[in-house]
Amino acid sequence: QVQLVESGGGLVQAGGSLRLSCAASRRTFSNYAMGWFRQAPGKEREFVARINWSGGSTDYADSVKGRFTISRDNAKNTMYLQMNTLKPEDTAVYYCAADPSGSYRYTYWGQGTQVTVSS
Repeated sequence: QVQLVESGGGLVQAGGSLRLSCAASRRTFSNYAMGWFRQAPGKEREFVARINWSGGSTDYADSVKGRFTISRDNAKNTMYLQMNTLKPEDTAVYYCAADPSGSYRYTYWGQGTQVTVSS
């Protein structure tokens, strides 16, 4: 099993920034496409951002384009989500996920980290 552990969540004012980290337990992380998702209370989990195995290709949900940046450091088995200009509607539990096949099927998930943006 691949273990994914998110960190970096917390409480931040609107307009502020946070950087989330996702640490993977295995070096095979370097071969996986990775993604960030989020889920607000009472709502479905939604896609936030994706990065391919090398970091050379990324995509974002329209709601976060221009504000969030996904990146990875394969040497450290770690993926990041830099979140800038945070809004109250960004409040959610953020999940790290891995897509080993590169087929947009995420088969490994972290437990999530809470991000709360106050107004």
